[in-house]
Amino acid sequence: MEQKQQTLPARKNIALVAHDGKKAALQAWCSKHKDDLSRHTLYGTGTTGHLIERNTGLEVIKLLSGPMGGDQQLGAKIAEHEIHMLIFFWDPLASQPHDPDVKALLRLAAVWNIPVACNEVSADMILSSSLMHSELERTLPDYEKYLATRQVNL
Repeated sequence: MEQKQQTLPARKNIALVAHDGKKAALQAWCSKHKDDLSRHTLYGTGTTGHLIERNTGLEVIKLLSGPMGGDQQLGAKIAEHEIHMLIFFWDPLASQPHDPDVKALLRLAAVWNIPVACNEVSADMILSSSLMHSELERTLPDYEKYLATRQVNL
């Protein structure tokens, strides 16, 4: 598939997700970086979003909880270019009943070339990057061109 360039805005839409065993860690990370995060629009799966909002005062657009479809809602927003960055504190030591949804979410983040952090250190590095608060060019699949080509060949 051909590629195209797209600009991520300076004010980013950031998805915040955490498995149960990592919710406290994500909430603490958000508290630590409250000033930086407040400069962006935050989205979260239901339980995680409520926890962050209640304990940090940050405004979070809350979707369904992950197992109830929230991971898939975020994946759709990534595919529609509404989410520009994913912070997902996942628990590699715990079995997750909605593991296929989690893998699909991470796959979509890779397909659409958005920054992903899966732990505190990688989230710190992304947030401290000079690119965090500025526009950023990314390469992504040119799906519209692909569809136009497919329609001509049918």
